[in-house]
Amino acid sequence: MKFLRVLMLAGGALPALAQYAGPAILSRGEAPAAMAAPEIKFRPFVELNTIYSTGLAGVAVTDSQGTLPNLSSYGVELVWGISGTHSWKHTKIGLDYRGSLDHQEQQSGFDSLSQAFLLGIDHRLTRHITLSVREQAGMFTRSFGLGALSQTVPFDPSQSFIPTTDFFDNRTYYLSSQADLKIQKTARLSFDLGGGEFLTRYRAEGLVGSTGLTAHGDVQYRLSRRGTFGGSYNYDHFYYSGQFGSADVHSFAANYSRAITARLEFSVSAGASRIEQTFIQQVPVDPVIAALLGVSSTTEIAHFVSWIPSGSVRLSQVLHQGVIYLSASRGVTPGNGLFTTSYTNSVGGGYTYTGLRRWSLNASTAYSGSRSVGNFAGTYSSISGGITASRQLMRSVHLVLGYDARSYDSGDFHNYNRIIQVAHIGLGFTPGDVPLRIW
Repeated sequence: MKFLRVLMLAGGALPALAQYAGPAILSRGEAPAAMAAPEIKFRPFVELNTIYSTGLAGVAVTDSQGTLPNLSSYGVELVWGISGTHSWKHTKIGLDYRGSLDHQEQQSGFDSLSQAFLLGIDHRLTRHITLSVREQAGMFTRSFGLGALSQTVPFDPSQSFIPTTDFFDNRTYYLSSQADLKIQKTARLSFDLGGGEFLTRYRAEGLVGSTGLTAHGDVQYRLSRRGTFGGSYNYDHFYYSGQFGSADVHSFAANYSRAITARLEFSVSAGASRIEQTFIQQVPVDPVIAALLGVSSTTEIAHFVSWIPSGSVRLSQVLHQGVIYLSASRGVTPGNGLFTTSYTNSVGGGYTYTGLRRWSLNASTAYSGSRSVGNFAGTYSSISGGITASRQLMRSVHLVLGYDARSYDSGDFHNYNRIIQVAHIGLGFTPGDVPLRIW
């Protein structure tokens, strides 16, 4: 009987071998592991806000000197959405959807419909293999807040190709799909194989859309209950719509993840990236040919290969009803519509909390500094920050207020420098007694 009980206990423990229960692995795009534990009920919401926007600018809106006017406007905004998670025996789904309809009273040309959709699905195919799918899609005219950690999706949006530094207030469409097979070979050893595709398109002519294909793989070894070490390889291929050019990026990195406490995690990925790029550039012609033909320059296809250090790091503290985090990364991005392939350094942080007696709070800040090495050579950067809060007034009714700002800067392109701001206040409606979740 004793031997039989031992076998039964061992059999009950076997499924645990199929599930990696250590700290989140940043190279796999995972959200902090402690965020995956609670199930969050699906809750719809709707808001009606008064808004004030500054720094409105479109591709076609410039003066005779080519500078952007500083347009401002009051307006109204209708916001709606739903978020939550649900688990079955072998499957977990996380959803975060948000839509808005804006009307600018004094600048109706900037009226817009925006939507942002995040979906994460984890499905255990066998005792040792899990399929993870990440979908991100949306459209916007002016975007704030994308790329932050969300309590209802099992991945980190900042590890995906979601546009977050677009300069003009013109319609942008984006789509990013990723799928991974995670293989738990033993209780300590695991593998990940995955790939995906992304695209970004702009309604305005003159802005350059991008398309990308990605593939990656890694091997991770759990050193202890709290630490995991491994190595990863990523391949990215970018190409552009309406403009000649492409880039192939091969990235190699060592990864380490550490659960400092049950809710405090540290994850890092550090290595190097090899970038092979082709694009069209302007070059001066020989003085004799210039005198004969009356031209001073011509175009040629440029091709070059370079190496840069790359990687990312994140420190996160998971709270009972939220998360506080700080992250940084360096790598290659497909640009932002004005610029194509760029080397980018990013730093971001945020704090989300839902669970105070009547309050909900979301605050975030981000810095992105880039050097364009594609269609234009030069540097550009942005600093953004925002805070949104809700206060429960009565059951299902909440006061919602917020403020967002972003500063664009470039030492090489002076007309790129500008500041945009949006402030809003209104009422939100959601069923239940819990404060309105804001993220």
